[in-house]
Amino acid sequence: METVETFFQWLRQSYGLKISIGYDAWDRAQFLGGLWMTVKLSVLSIIFSLFVGMIGAFAQGSKYLILRAPVGLFVTFFRNTPPLVQLYFFFFALGSVLRVTGETGLSTPMISAFAWAVISLSLFAGALNTEIFRSGIDAVPRSTIEASEALGFTRFQTYLYVVLPLALRISLPSLGTNLVNLVKTTSLAYAIAVPELLYAAAQIWSEQLNVREMMTVLLLTYILLVAVLVWILGRWEKALRIPGYGV
Repeated sequence: METVETFFQWLRQSYGLKISIGYDAWDRAQFLGGLWMTVKLSVLSIIFSLFVGMIGAFAQGSKYLILRAPVGLFVTFFRNTPPLVQLYFFFFALGSVLRVTGETGLSTPMISAFAWAVISLSLFAGALNTEIFRSGIDAVPRSTIEASEALGFTRFQTYLYVVLPLALRISLPSLGTNLVNLVKTTSLAYAIAVPELLYAAAQIWSEQLNVREMMTVLLLTYILLVAVLVWILGRWEKALRIPGYGV
């Protein structure tokens, strides 16, 4: 570690590059904390958005209007409004109503900024996942569904054991694109003071006046995060390969 710090100190003294996370323990801790927060935000939002997408696609295929109509409204609302506006709506509009009285007797938010960010991003990406899964379900041959029904599967069992695995495989390319966008969209949590990667970088460059260096580090870090996600999705796609369905 001492060698690394010496290297970054040398860069600063020789070329004026103030990459302070390389030689300042406080800045490095701030940055790593922001990175960990972004990873948590991304993972939770991806998991919940997949659940929302699967449930939404199932409801959209229902023969009952009472199930299809709310999902249609949900998709329209979250797909047609900016994610930053949604985040503000949840945090400032709903968050100001959902409050409890704390031990000190003061009114405090019932839901934290981090939780609102997870909820907002999950619903935003979940609405898009709903459409992606629906298109995947539509691509499953009708004969396959009829064959499962002939074996005595209920509609839910057919969806869970036959349609969903095939639809998931067919949807993976589009799903991957949406999840990559979701990881990049987590930077919007900065707007409600969630201490994620962008927030931590901004704190550092406001104190060290090294905007150029921190923006470069920030950009490279997001490239690394997305590269890891793309690699995982590639492995997932390979594991779910089904002859006759996609590559």
